[in-house]
Amino acid sequence: MSIVQGVPVKLANRSTRLSIAGNESAILPVERLIDLIATLLAGVRHVAVGASSPIPGSGALLARALSERKESGLPTRVSILGSKRHNAFTNGGVELFDMAATGRIDAFFLGGGQIDGQANINLVGTGNYPQNEVRWPGSFGSAYLYHLIPRVILFREEHSRRVLVPRVDFISASSMKRDADFRPGGPVALLTGRCLFRFNAARRRFILERIHPGHQLDEVRDQTGFDFDLSDDLKLTPDPTADRLALIRQRIREEIAETYPQFASQLAPEAP
Repeated sequence: MSIVQGVPVKLANRSTRLSIAGNESAILPVERLIDLIATLLAGVRHVAVGASSPIPGSGALLARALSERKESGLPTRVSILGSKRHNAFTNGGVELFDMAATGRIDAFFLGGGQIDGQANINLVGTGNYPQNEVRWPGSFGSAYLYHLIPRVILFREEHSRRVLVPRVDFISASSMKRDADFRPGGPVALLTGRCLFRFNAARRRFILERIHPGHQLDEVRDQTGFDFDLSDDLKLTPDPTADRLALIRQRIREEIAETYPQFASQLAPEAP
């Protein structure tokens, strides 16, 4: 048991170094994120990953690799937009939307230039629409996918008040779910470079569940623009096991390199 700024936190693994094939190698923060994403995806049948998403894509591939070891059930299917090797779609977003509407995608990732405490996301821009001060690429099909896919994980590596705001300037996709709506989808978690929040859909409020090593509760509060609750089981994010880290640096590195070669180079093991 340890204390993070006055809050008891259980340490699942105090070490930040593991031995791989006899060589000690420091765990990178990005490798910890990949491992945590794979944990969040445990048990899903099909996870789809959008464009410009190397960390979620790597986490999805790790989840698939782990699922292949199970003796029962089919392994997790992974569809990464932009990939030829890990994508059976021939018409990109059209088929993605069709599969989401027919219940054939279980998990997806969404981000945003802004994310607020009710899990609304903004992909349009800052300021008053349509005279935005800053313009982003646009909502694409985020609202559609947010409503339909059961396990939506919000992911943004940057954790700052610039991103995590009290209220988004424009709602590209809303977490609101009225009783009269047929809405099987919605957010389950928000993962950043500092921590992991779970989302309470009934209260439309985030719950801090994990703090990554090297970060503290006061820091998370200071860099978050909205209020959140604390889990009764608040812990430090554990390190990947030696086995899972080896998968990330070998198989997953090779698989994600087909789509994101520059990112994959970060996952190479340190030289002896």
